[in-house]
Amino acid sequence: MNRYLPVARQHFLGALANTSVVVKSISAIVLLLYLLSWAVDTPYALGVTPGYLFPPNFWIWSLVTHAVVEQHVWGVVANVGTVMACGRLLEPLWGALELLIFFAVVNICAGLLAGLCYLLTYIATFDLDYLFAVRIHGAPAFLGGVLVALKQTMGDTTVLRVPQVRLKAAPALVLLCLALLRASGLLATAAPLAAYSFGALAGWVYLRFYQRHSRGRGDMSDHFAFASFFPEAVQPVVGMLAGLVHAALVKMKVCRKMVKRYDVGAPSSITISLPGTDPQDAERRRQLALKALNERLKKVEDQSAWPSMDDEEDEDEVRTDTPLLSGQERTSPAAGSSGTQNTVGQESSIISFEDAPSHS
Repeated sequence: MNRYLPVARQHFLGALANTSVVVKSISAIVLLLYLLSWAVDTPYALGVTPGYLFPPNFWIWSLVTHAVVEQHVWGVVANVGTVMACGRLLEPLWGALELLIFFAVVNICAGLLAGLCYLLTYIATFDLDYLFAVRIHGAPAFLGGVLVALKQTMGDTTVLRVPQVRLKAAPALVLLCLALLRASGLLATAAPLAAYSFGALAGWVYLRFYQRHSRGRGDMSDHFAFASFFPEAVQPVVGMLAGLVHAALVKMKVCRKMVKRYDVGAPSSITISLPGTDPQDAERRRQLALKALNERLKKVEDQSAWPSMDDEEDEDEVRTDTPLLSGQERTSPAAGSSGTQNTVGQESSIISFEDAPSHS
């Protein structure tokens, strides 16, 4: 174990050195607050406590700071690893400023929604532990948002080969794992589960409707619909319910309608594009189409590699008939005797004549 620690530390420092200032700053704050947690109760002061978040206390700063508060080493590793993965995979597509905006939006919305959820639970149960004994902090909220963003950009990437698991299924699988850990008692509270769920929801809403990029705002493609996060058996029902909710939010002017854009610049055809589809999505679809085309071409080549016997017989008949037709075409009534003799000579070199049997 001691032999691999220097190598792991070297790789970690090398990867951290190639990241932007945003990733380095967030990682440094996480490490600093972890060291500070040995002397101060940082989850109480900087984490989201539902009873202190809303009036009359109104600890609004906890919505910003709860994402960088960790109490355990594995929490620090998960938090810094999530931020670095986001910096390596998403920052080249978005830029450092957009990464920072995504980090802030996901964590603020997740902290606010989780605190509101615990407040409603207190109203239903009148249990004060839901207000003052819960601490929402750490990496789960941002992890949910990052997995949703990776599903959008590289959802067809294979994570595990046996069994085959693609990246687009990662948000639902992590949510299932957290639910099982909570049900088995390995998680002391449901705060990580709530933070992850609301972080994934906040990330999806932001990327679906509000993120600005070169082609407009949002991503209204079918592969990023809300129903695509669920198993295929329940996707029609979830899609119908999500459509009803979206229609209600559009009437309330919380969300905007899905608008299709028509590009008539091409003289041969009309292309329809949805607002929010980025070049990465188009490249992903292009790669899938090329893969399917290559598979079809390979099947056609395998079928045509061994021709049938009928084709070979047809080719032999064509080769035999072609000189005979050309010889007959060269024969004309006005030709001289010498021309006739040459033609007959050429034909006789190809066709042999036999005496017909006499009929008695």
